[in-house]
Amino acid sequence: MKRLLISLLASLATLSAMAQVSFGDAVRFDNGWRFHLGDTPEAVADGFDDSRWQAVTLPHDWSVKGTLSPANASGTGYLPAGIGWYRKTFDGRDLTAAQLYIYFEGVYNRSSVWLNGHLLGERPNGYISFLYDLTPWLRRDGQNVLAVRVDHSRIADSRFYTGSGIYRDVWLVSAGPVHFAQWGVGWQARTLTDRQAVIAVDAAIEGLDGRKAQLRLTLRDASGAIVSRAAARASASQTVDLKLARPHRWDLDDPYLYTLEAEIVEGKTVLDRMQTFVGLREIRFDADKGFALNGRTRKIKGVCLHHDAGVLGAAVPEEVWERRLRNLKAIGVNAIRTSHNPQAPVFYDLCDRLGLLVMDEAFDEWEFPKRKWVEGWNVGTPALDGTFDFFNEWGETDVRDMVRRDRNHPSIILWSIGNEVDYPNDPYSHPILDGGNDDFKQPAYGGYNPDAPRAERIGEIAQRLAAAVRSVDTSRPVTGALAGVAMSNQTAYPEAVDVVGYNYTESRYDADHATYPERIIYGSENSGNYAAWKAVTDHDFISGMFIWTGTDYLGESNAWPSRGFYSGLLDFGSFPKPRGRFFASLWSESPVCYLGTSLPRPGGRARGDTTDAWDSWNYEPGQTVRVVCYTNAASAALFLNGKQVGERQDYNRQTGIIGWDVPYAPGTLRAVGYDASGKEESSYEITTSLRPKSLRVSADRTALREGGVAHLTVEVLDDNGNFVPLADNEITCTVEGPAVLLGLEGSDNRDMGNYTDNVQRAYRGRLLAYLRATGSGPVTVRFSAPLLQGASVTLSAAE
Repeated sequence: MKRLLISLLASLATLSAMAQVSFGDAVRFDNGWRFHLGDTPEAVADGFDDSRWQAVTLPHDWSVKGTLSPANASGTGYLPAGIGWYRKTFDGRDLTAAQLYIYFEGVYNRSSVWLNGHLLGERPNGYISFLYDLTPWLRRDGQNVLAVRVDHSRIADSRFYTGSGIYRDVWLVSAGPVHFAQWGVGWQARTLTDRQAVIAVDAAIEGLDGRKAQLRLTLRDASGAIVSRAAARASASQTVDLKLARPHRWDLDDPYLYTLEAEIVEGKTVLDRMQTFVGLREIRFDADKGFALNGRTRKIKGVCLHHDAGVLGAAVPEEVWERRLRNLKAIGVNAIRTSHNPQAPVFYDLCDRLGLLVMDEAFDEWEFPKRKWVEGWNVGTPALDGTFDFFNEWGETDVRDMVRRDRNHPSIILWSIGNEVDYPNDPYSHPILDGGNDDFKQPAYGGYNPDAPRAERIGEIAQRLAAAVRSVDTSRPVTGALAGVAMSNQTAYPEAVDVVGYNYTESRYDADHATYPERIIYGSENSGNYAAWKAVTDHDFISGMFIWTGTDYLGESNAWPSRGFYSGLLDFGSFPKPRGRFFASLWSESPVCYLGTSLPRPGGRARGDTTDAWDSWNYEPGQTVRVVCYTNAASAALFLNGKQVGERQDYNRQTGIIGWDVPYAPGTLRAVGYDASGKEESSYEITTSLRPKSLRVSADRTALREGGVAHLTVEVLDDNGNFVPLADNEITCTVEGPAVLLGLEGSDNRDMGNYTDNVQRAYRGRLLAYLRATGSGPVTVRFSAPLLQGASVTLSAAE
């Protein structure tokens, strides 16, 4: 069984690579690189001596390894940036293919790439994947040198953490003279019923030059059986239909995937082959009824998600993404918004396989910069760096490339052309800002600024970008996330897109639905509170919402000390926070029950029924503690040391929270949720903890492939073996065997210590370690803390 599982995972990884690169034979080109932080123009020369440079394995983010300092920009998490160089030497004698290409999934940012001193190209956007032809300058009789310059000298060029460097995978692609174009094979379901699907496959082929070749298509089901075939004379650009009887649809609870194989064949010779997944589903957005998937009306229960993973920065391994997405789905999330840029290709593969919807977003700013937080959150003198300076030259190319790369993913249901580019007076303005509109009463907006760019430009640019998206794909709607809806209503922006996203503007749902009855509206960015969700459930015409945010993320920080933004449903280590448990009680289709506690605020003010109550039961005798229960049960009761406290309470539809005031006594507090008939369906308990005594470690996997990543969770326990949620002991990690420690994540937003070593404080009794296998053999990982009994775990790594 283990060999079968490893074989299946290897097959999925191979198919993922073929689908991503989309032609030829692709191999990862991540090993054997050297890195230098600092501008070294002479490194372009292939004879340059880089022996003293740091040896690195890609993906690599140099910023996250830097020193946190209040002198750095708060917007990007007080971490440094700069200019860096990468070099890789490789032998050309084994490269026998006619054509050789280098493919970068993402380099942040403003990259320039040379081969043997020849400039291959430049790509300023740090989130867009790109490809260069190596063939004209490749030495097939000896050594070759790739040099990459990464210019992130504009440190405060983003409102959130970006990372720096070659932070995604790199691929070497071998191909013959005739091959599919990059991202040249796409598919759409032309028709989809329970009886039959017609799949339109479009293919772009390079190098035919009059050769008589055939395009051959094969569709296989999840078991590998052939379920449809088609063939046609190959041409530079064509569309061929595949017919499939009784199609199995892709859905959230059944993310069924077919495999499409496309081949260019000449006689009996296969000139090129590519494979991609196919997920057949029907999506519909309606101005009155909201969103439907496969004919079933569903609410989008979405979260916004940045691309970093705390201590790992922007270089996030597949296993880390998978755990994060699974943890979000476990609390009821069914959709992800890629805020505010395309993610790594593996991210979409995982969403396809796990059954998550995706809103794929392109930009956070267009032709003008947004103000960037530098000294703190909305304080100090703002910076005006950004990506605006290359938008007019590259914007439409970038968004087309995003759509070409990602269009075969069934998880994607929306293409977003921008986020909050219409924020009032940052930078655009309009006379309506002086009109007393309720949206603009906050002093932060100010009144109309006649010297600012005119708001009408937003609509003009939106029309261009939407047209660029539709030139590649018309099977999904185009959207944009609007921050100043009242101002944008005076422009062509809402009409330029198919579906209109409202950021934090639930108050306009009713009025705009009445004024613009054909407009399809949803919450593209919303606060994680009950009122925002009720605005969705109380309106059939609202398709859903995307909470800010799914996971705590680096950057957009408050005043020092603050690593990042702390509004996530999950923390930096992807553990559920209380607000995540609360939304699980609203969104999950499984029984949910959670207990949290809190004391009155300073000055004796009642804390109320907060969604941020942690599950701790350690107080002073006699204190009155507010106990809250987040549940989707019809009613709930509370027990302290086996005795019921207070009355059983019905679910509170006004707040979504059940609460009691309880005189503290040590012991065990237990909540029980009951269904409508009074039957127990869920429970949750918390116990008073004693002083820390020992550590406990658990691993999410015991067997690792080379390069694979394991998550090790370390918990602090007391004398009775109970979890100590208030513990903050300093923990040291040591690794023996073929593996390396990638990082220790404590999830404390205010901890500005060293995240590059093997020592870290627990936060709320817990610590997460990321471990990557580097070879084969046993790996023993030990955790120790002063005055505590340590713990260890042994894993096996294999090639």
